[in-house]
Amino acid sequence: MPLGADPFLVTLSLVGAVIIIAALLSGLIERSGVPQVGVLLAVGAVLGPFGLGLIDPKLDSPMLRVVSMLSLALVLFTDALSLSLAEIRRHARLALLVVGPGTLLSAALVTLAGRLLLDLPWALAAILGAALASTDPVLLRGLMRRPDLPSSTRLALRLESGLNDVVLLPIVLVAMALLGGRALEEPGAGSRMALQLFLLGPGAGVAIGLLGVATLDMVRRRLGVRRDYESLYSLGICFAAFAAAESVHGSGFLAAFAAGMTISIFDVELCDCFREYGETTAELALLFTFVLLGSSLIWTGLASAGGAEWSFAILCLLVRPLALLISLGPARLDRRSLFLIAWYGPRGLSSLLLVLLPVFARTPGSERLFELCSLVVLLSVVLHGGSLMFAGRRRPAAEVAIQHEPAPPPAPAQPIAESERLPESIEIPEMQRLQTTGEPVVVMDVRTLRSLESSDRKAVGAVRVDPERPAQEAERLQLPREAWLIAFCA
Repeated sequence: MPLGADPFLVTLSLVGAVIIIAALLSGLIERSGVPQVGVLLAVGAVLGPFGLGLIDPKLDSPMLRVVSMLSLALVLFTDALSLSLAEIRRHARLALLVVGPGTLLSAALVTLAGRLLLDLPWALAAILGAALASTDPVLLRGLMRRPDLPSSTRLALRLESGLNDVVLLPIVLVAMALLGGRALEEPGAGSRMALQLFLLGPGAGVAIGLLGVATLDMVRRRLGVRRDYESLYSLGICFAAFAAAESVHGSGFLAAFAAGMTISIFDVELCDCFREYGETTAELALLFTFVLLGSSLIWTGLASAGGAEWSFAILCLLVRPLALLISLGPARLDRRSLFLIAWYGPRGLSSLLLVLLPVFARTPGSERLFELCSLVVLLSVVLHGGSLMFAGRRRPAAEVAIQHEPAPPPAPAQPIAESERLPESIEIPEMQRLQTTGEPVVVMDVRTLRSLESSDRKAVGAVRVDPERPAQEAERLQLPREAWLIAFCA
């Protein structure tokens, strides 16, 4: 940070720069396929000591600690909200194979590599293995939006990125406790640690989640709550669950995940509200963290890398495909889906956030873990992000047909007068009036899959349209262009 600069103004300027740059470049990044994370790392480098010199955070920086802890809590919370128990039950075998043998075998192989190649103590190697087995949802976002991605691939990657952090986090926390000697101080210390980790943390999260859902439901029925504020309410539950767990010496991160799962199960509407707005807030925290790390810290992985470190980094990127190819054998996936799932397991912010936990706890040897993790993340951004960019996007046949064979503009049979044009939202009697006047009407059920599965309300004669891809769905279903398309989402 430049001498004489006001820290508050510098921080505020950084936040503003991240928001503006991320917003302005979002369309270009999506069309080009350039990894968004790579752009943010470049922005961090420009703002850092080797560029404009506006920021130069250290590993013990309070700002980095706050932003990183906040980001990890939000990652776990949004991961839980994105999960559907009905979907997990339907695809239980795939979920178990990806998160169980796939994730744990990857972590075990990286741990073994860290021990043999780098001579790390077993506990430090286990922390590094758990961190580098985590896949990054931010780097996966470009792939998940591709229309030609097989549904089995999309499902497996979504389940993995949503569940593996909560499987890997306990490994990191237990290894940190072992390194700190807390588990060996006195008889029964190990049992007490397990109680705090696996019961108090998740228990606090469930309690806060249930209390939050019940309170919101009561206020909804009596007073009403604005939909946009329900998103902010979800963020409040996340932070309250984290604080409650930490106050009873439990894991605030596991509490955040448990609170998210509680909302996902008991309040579908609140869950969907958060996904509409709250995920943007969570992504902003992630982007801000990447800019901070990209200013100087993440590049220390390159500066300190020798032959053993490069060998370890390359091996880490080969370990996950091997583990997934072995673990997913019983899933009976087609060859293309299996290859995509095995290859696209990028390491990114999730890995860095997990490895920062021992750094903030001042665990001996943790700074070296951060350098190693940074090296693997940089290599992953180049390889996984680059493979997405150069692979190109295959346009579905329906899209090609639209461009080369445009349909002539249709003329409605009995158009409604200008004075009678309907608003964006209409009631059922108005829809019935359209039908009685001879207008072609198609009712589309555009509820999220979670809302659809948890409700017994169905619109008679409605067609199911995925709200994430309405244009592609309309072409797939061959909906008539001259019809009134009425979306049902209640």
